[in-house]
Amino acid sequence: MPGSYSKVPTTLRILSLLTNAWSWLFLILIMVFFEVWSWIVYERTFFGNLYNVQSVLLTATQILMMALGLTLVIISAGIDLSIGFIAGLAAVTMAVVIRALPELPPALSFSLGITAGIAVALVPGMINGWLIAKLKVPSFIGTLGMFGVTRGVAFLIAGGATVSISNSTAKAFGNGKLLDTIPIPVVVAIVVTLLFHYLLKYTRFGLYTYAMGGNIQSAIRAGVNTTKITFFIYILSAFTAALAGLFYTARFSAGAADAGEPILLNAVAAVFIGGASLTGGSGTIAGTVIGSLIIAIIQFGLVFIGMPPFWQFITVGMVIIIAVLIDQSRDKIARSTTVATS
Repeated sequence: MPGSYSKVPTTLRILSLLTNAWSWLFLILIMVFFEVWSWIVYERTFFGNLYNVQSVLLTATQILMMALGLTLVIISAGIDLSIGFIAGLAAVTMAVVIRALPELPPALSFSLGITAGIAVALVPGMINGWLIAKLKVPSFIGTLGMFGVTRGVAFLIAGGATVSISNSTAKAFGNGKLLDTIPIPVVVAIVVTLLFHYLLKYTRFGLYTYAMGGNIQSAIRAGVNTTKITFFIYILSAFTAALAGLFYTARFSAGAADAGEPILLNAVAAVFIGGASLTGGSGTIAGTVIGSLIIAIIQFGLVFIGMPPFWQFITVGMVIIIAVLIDQSRDKIARSTTVATS
């Protein structure tokens, strides 16, 4: 009620606004920082350079693809630690299939490679869903076990080495640009992101996902088929992880079993930076997009200013800690606001 909200102290209102909008503010801050640095040190623009923008978007795309499905998982109060090697499994499967079919037209072998990569990657997703939804295995334990399984299978398929390919269609997909400006993987990522945004915001599936994360017992009493929803959430998580792996193979003309391992931390960071809560029940696709852009700008920006790559891990880890602290502060502020309006 408007009258009740007027009782809330001004300090609480400001803190609430800041904690809810902090990811947008942080994005603006780092953009300004790298732009100013570029002008001071190199006397040229950072974001006005098309190559820099394309590189940031390509980095963000791979993070975002893995983070989209993870967003659903975290909103439902779960976690999926297996997606790093599910991405690697998809990457090497695609590469092995393309490499085994040199006599076929590039477009056909590329299509078969993508189909095989997604199909194989969905298997651990379905097993994750079955373990967590049906057998009630904690998501941390179930997906941690699948992390090891998919890691081993991916390296077995790859023969313990990177699987290089020579396919003109894959190269065009991974490195081509729409209108000579927008990288094709970015275009595909935009389409997939819009579909997930619609799924989460405008469908019963999305509503039930939020309900499960908020209070699963209440969702069950309300008639939500939590077993079915959980099963499909982990399948979707595997699907987007597979897309990240397929983008990797197409972009670098090689499949690697550990292609997605370095992206896992970044994907988790993107989801939490975007406003998802550790306890579930909150988060948005738009927030995950912002989180992915923040991580990508930090990664590319640190390289741009000449920092050693190891600083990327330190910076991303610190940002995750900040995101968790802000999440906790947001909960405390919400409780204080409730008390003030009661």
